[in-house]
Amino acid sequence: MRARRLAAVAVAALLAMTGCSSPAADEPIGGGSSGPAGPGSGAAGPVTVLAAASLTESFTAIGTRFEQVNPSAEVSFSFGGSAGLAQQIIAGAPADVFAAASPTTMKTVTDAGAATGTPVTFARNQLVIAVPKGNPKGLATLAALAGSGIKVALCAEQVPCGTAAGKALSAAGVRLTPVTLEQDVKAALAKVKLGEVDAALVYRTDAKAAAADVDGVEFPESAGAVNDYPIVALEDGPNPAGAAAFLTFIRTPEAQRILTDAGFQQP
Repeated sequence: MRARRLAAVAVAALLAMTGCSSPAADEPIGGGSSGPAGPGSGAAGPVTVLAAASLTESFTAIGTRFEQVNPSAEVSFSFGGSAGLAQQIIAGAPADVFAAASPTTMKTVTDAGAATGTPVTFARNQLVIAVPKGNPKGLATLAALAGSGIKVALCAEQVPCGTAAGKALSAAGVRLTPVTLEQDVKAALAKVKLGEVDAALVYRTDAKAAAADVDGVEFPESAGAVNDYPIVALEDGPNPAGAAAFLTFIRTPEAQRILTDAGFQQP
């Protein structure tokens, strides 16, 4: 533990640059050494949350509401690829909460002894084909992505959205060569928005958040590649009471409604 504390200072600079089942209503979520703390329970001070890039819009809204009911608390987020965030945590990143886009990614953190309590799934997500507004190439199936001249962006295999894409493509019996492999889902989506590719496999929530610029095309194979999103308090987090309060707020009807409105599925 001391080594991770010493590493925290170095990793803080890195963070600055980079920017299971549902519990019953009366059970704590994700642990926390100070015990559960409900919304409006007097949580105070900074609460640092590392979260998967696909949670950007919904967690930003949830953070605003959390601060409103806990006026002495201040939430800060670092969004990015889950795999990269997990490595920062293992290296000693000074954070209170981790929300990942897959149990596999979360397991790297728990196996390293960097979490406290048991991770709990708070949302689920699945893929769509993101295409430019109006779907000019008429791409309606995964097989169409393998067509001649079609440029596709995917997430890298070690990133949860890349793992899900691999499962979906395998289920469809489709083999394609992407023109780019991105380190998080927002980066893959950006390639479509910029017109650099004809399509990308991204989460439904990300396509919905970018609805002004892209369309999300549903495909049946995505049902076999649904990602669970676990969340947990972090060992040696500087604000365990704030972490516990944030984790509890995530399971409130208001927070779950924000997630559902963003396109997430309930666990």
